[in-house]
Amino acid sequence: MIELHACMTPNTLKAMFMLGELDLPFELNRVRVYRGEHFADGFEKLHPYRKLPVLVDPDGPRGAPFTVFESGAILVYLAEKTGMLLGDGPAQRSTVMQWLMLQMSSVGPSLGNATHFSSASVPGEDYSRRRFVTQAVRLCGVYDERLRAERFLAGDHFSIADVATFPWLWRHPGMVGIDTSRYAGLNRWLEEVAQRPGLARVQPRYKALVEADRADLADMDPDLMDRVMGRGRWWLGGESGPDR
Repeated sequence: MIELHACMTPNTLKAMFMLGELDLPFELNRVRVYRGEHFADGFEKLHPYRKLPVLVDPDGPRGAPFTVFESGAILVYLAEKTGMLLGDGPAQRSTVMQWLMLQMSSVGPSLGNATHFSSASVPGEDYSRRRFVTQAVRLCGVYDERLRAERFLAGDHFSIADVATFPWLWRHPGMVGIDTSRYAGLNRWLEEVAQRPGLARVQPRYKALVEADRADLADMDPDLMDRVMGRGRWWLGGESGPDR
């Protein structure tokens, strides 16, 4: 059975959504990042940068076990493995990949940073939050325009581009204070994708994962939080950095 090493992130939901959409059974291995399990010796063999999710397919290429890290790469791997959600022909597949890459390069980073700085910035340090929220607003406009013209991101067929983007545009804009009521195309798409059978198959497991991780987060060791965030004595900005 496929193994998915995961924690509560939109990128984890991407991978779970994809597995649900393909109706592939999988074992969900929760990695307790708020207990530092991803810093354990050996985890770098799953992901050299110690991130999640990571997929391990026991029946990979040529029948050998195969590990895939990075959520976008996981979606492409599963699409190629099953021949689904990639589109037909070079032009259609290129369109899918273009929208997939925009999610990976811009949507995730912008909304992820907007969410982080909206919760972590202190009074007087508003530049980072405002920058990333501004980028997120621009992206919502781009996606709204696209989804007023097309049913799905790559046209009339549901694809990995939609799977990748939905978890980030589903709730995160509202979490950082963006009024999404004016985005008719985006909202229509969100409502349609939210009804996908693949999402319904995995939502209870993802919800349980979120609840468990939130409980860990509420009782997280402050030094470990600094390590996760790259601050305090864990800051690697140079010899003059704090607590170096």
